[in-house]
Amino acid sequence: MIKEYLTIEEIAGPLVLVGEVEGVKYEELVELEMPGGDVRRGRVLECQGDKALVQLFENASGINIQQTRVRFLGKGLEIGVSMDMLGRIFDGLGHPIDKGPNIIPEKRLNIAGNPINPYARDYPLEFIQTGISSIDGLNTLVRGQKLPIFSGFGLPHIELAAQIARQATVLGKNAECGMRKPGESHEPSSKKFAVVFGAIGITFEDANYFISDFNQTGAIERAVLFMNLANDPAIERIATPRVALTAAEYLAFEQEMHVLVILIDMTNYCEALREISAARKEVPGRRGYPGYLYTDLSTLYERAGRIKGKNGSITLIPVLSMPEDDKTHPIPDLTGYITEGQIILDRNLYRKGCYPSINVLPSLSRLRDKGIGKGKTRDDHAGLANQLFAAYARGKQAEELKVILGEAALSDADKAFLRFSTGFEDKFVTQGINENRTIIETLTIGWELLRLLPRMELKRVKDEYIERYMGVS
Repeated sequence: MIKEYLTIEEIAGPLVLVGEVEGVKYEELVELEMPGGDVRRGRVLECQGDKALVQLFENASGINIQQTRVRFLGKGLEIGVSMDMLGRIFDGLGHPIDKGPNIIPEKRLNIAGNPINPYARDYPLEFIQTGISSIDGLNTLVRGQKLPIFSGFGLPHIELAAQIARQATVLGKNAECGMRKPGESHEPSSKKFAVVFGAIGITFEDANYFISDFNQTGAIERAVLFMNLANDPAIERIATPRVALTAAEYLAFEQEMHVLVILIDMTNYCEALREISAARKEVPGRRGYPGYLYTDLSTLYERAGRIKGKNGSITLIPVLSMPEDDKTHPIPDLTGYITEGQIILDRNLYRKGCYPSINVLPSLSRLRDKGIGKGKTRDDHAGLANQLFAAYARGKQAEELKVILGEAALSDADKAFLRFSTGFEDKFVTQGINENRTIIETLTIGWELLRLLPRMELKRVKDEYIERYMGVS
């Protein structure tokens, strides 16, 4: 039985302290009914003894302490899910904002989700094609992986996130080996592929960009968008990634779809977490963030993966802005401990006009070798990627020597690597914002760039591959 209380003791910002309560639970939904009939909602942040601390989804202005009725609903925040979610746009709490009809849910799920039993996890193995060479070729995304994008304020992570959401797909069987038999197509298979896009604390301009991009390209048909704007309450910002992941879990593990989840910007999520922690007067941790930031982030990231016996999967790409481009900041630092690698955007490449500005040297995909090779991409992929990494690193060293000693002091080999470094950034890393390269096109560009180097310097690729793809014996 739902009880009503008239025992509000204190209001501080979006926090409401209610006394003389019974049977209240953590994260339970709450309704506050104003004297005029207006209803505001919130959830329980903390309960101790006969007192409950409630965080409002809206602001607390106009609440009358003596006359406002408080109802505890006995359940947590839930979202209604069904296949009708595909192609729709919702706010951060899962309410439609695209002027379409309300979703008729097949079921209602608590946004807290259920942790995946480690024993039930299946290892990520299948390649996901994003159409971006510096990811597909060198820092490969694997189905079921958690691969974050570390960016900086002002860098093109918004455009990159939209491009990945628009282009990403799981390759069909005929495309996996990179070879076509006569009469067979080499097209990706997207029949059971979906994108769940969760925008956290973004501006109206950025939200409009995402919505317009999805609508104009037709990507909206296989996507579910959750939009939390910068002027929305902090408590909604905390809920948005959980709402998005709950929708993804339904599509992946109940409808057996391959789901790519993109969460942008996780920095805004962590700032909201810090704001709520400060309002609760908790002891701050590093840089003012709560001490449980690592645990909280893991409750989100670890919801991605594959489960044995189920065909569906959740692949997660969280995007975050590093304050002052600092990789040691608590948000990217803790994210790196939980996830399997990182894609790092570089400000120097951005200044050169290089899009998507991915610096491949500090970037890493720890599961790359599990998702490439014969039967997945192509048998030469691993060796080619290693050779491109090594050659680019040596080219950057040659650039530093050129600055110190001058180009005349460089050896012929160093000059060749210098030309390779420039060509690598201009042709491999740089591509159009609407350019969707297949993995075969990416590998072909890589082999063409290796022609700039002396044959004797190609030490990380097999001779048979050099003869097959470069025509050099």
